[in-house]
Amino acid sequence: MDRSSEGRQPVLVLLGPTAVGKTAISLEIASRLPGEVISADSRAFFKGLDIVTDKPSERERLGIPHHLIDIVSWRDTYDAMAFRRDVERLVPEICARGSVPIVAGGGTLYLGAILRGIFDGPARDSAIRAELEARSINVLYEQLRAADPVAAERIHPNDRLRIVRALEVHRLTGRPISTWQADATPLAHRLFVVGLQRGRDEHRAAIASRVRRMIDRGLLDEVARLHEEGLHSGCQAYRTIGVPEAMSLLEGRTSEREMEQQIIHRTWGLARRQTAFFRREKDVSWLDVTGRTARDVTEDILAAWATFLEADDVQHE
Repeated sequence: MDRSSEGRQPVLVLLGPTAVGKTAISLEIASRLPGEVISADSRAFFKGLDIVTDKPSERERLGIPHHLIDIVSWRDTYDAMAFRRDVERLVPEICARGSVPIVAGGGTLYLGAILRGIFDGPARDSAIRAELEARSINVLYEQLRAADPVAAERIHPNDRLRIVRALEVHRLTGRPISTWQADATPLAHRLFVVGLQRGRDEHRAAIASRVRRMIDRGLLDEVARLHEEGLHSGCQAYRTIGVPEAMSLLEGRTSEREMEQQIIHRTWGLARRQTAFFRREKDVSWLDVTGRTARDVTEDILAAWATFLEADDVQHE
């Protein structure tokens, strides 16, 4: 069946919290289909943040096309709207090459832009952002509950980024962000969404192992170099987990052991927020990867993908 028409190009979406094993599994899937990987990692877009974002190495990517990695300078910004436009451009290009688009990552804002849709809302207002950022997360969340209870139900109480954006939109437009989002539409393609989960103990151990590996690979040197080039707290890239912690050590305000524990703690908190977000998504096929190899998990995903394509063909005959 011809899948080239608008909306008929199937896209495999591989999502899950940080350190759940998405990179290895996406590489395995892409080598088998074949496919091309579209990164939905919220910081891999930035050039220069290689170790701190644990990007797949050039060797790992060898022979498997990757997109939306190293596409903007750390001095610049990249948002969910830009990601949505890039995915809309990339999907037909990948399909035209006879490959399967594989969107893989844990960036909730970015994945939400294709799974739920995104509205073309007002641009960020620096003055309002600064005012809101100065308030505690508890105060902000209570304000959100009063202004937009629907959004408050969807947003984790500790998700400062989304809370601030929701309040900013309400302030600028006089309309709750949830009503804007109700008008948004998902990506206009058939989506097969696989979610990965991992047992708590194994997941925490994987996070700790990855943080130690990042430190051993030269995390401090990378952050020091970026700081010398001008990276500062006002940059979007600076908010990457690991950067503020490394700067604290470089400035003599903490020890390496404290830095390591802080990064682990923040990463685990991120993983929990990501999991809560993804659990609210509909039509996600969840797989437990605890104790399993990437190849083993890939077999299950490819079998489910084949079933999805068969059902898709029948539905559109």
